[in-house]
Amino acid sequence: MADLCCKANTCMYNKDELCCKGDIMVGGKHACEKEETCCDSFAEKRSDSYSSAMDHPSQTISIDCEAAKCKYNTDYKCYADHVDIRGAGAAGSKETACGTFTEK
Repeated sequence: MADLCCKANTCMYNKDELCCKGDIMVGGKHACEKEETCCDSFAEKRSDSYSSAMDHPSQTISIDCEAAKCKYNTDYKCYADHVDIRGAGAAGSKETACGTFTEK
């Protein structure tokens, strides 16, 4: 489990830069740099959005990861101590990125 800081403030799971989802998926199967990754679990906040988990943000979270070229990825799991998800103002998952991605 990683210490997560999420800057994707428009995600329905984001509460005070913590995630309420419980686990996330980082996409970017062929990524060679941070900008080629994304948080596939991102879901844009809408005025009619509802998530029963919103009151339970967690600083540590399980992260599945498709970014096979990342040095923190082992068998599609992230083993970084700290993960930063970028994407302030994102309207979709492709506007987010894993700021911790480091190519092997």
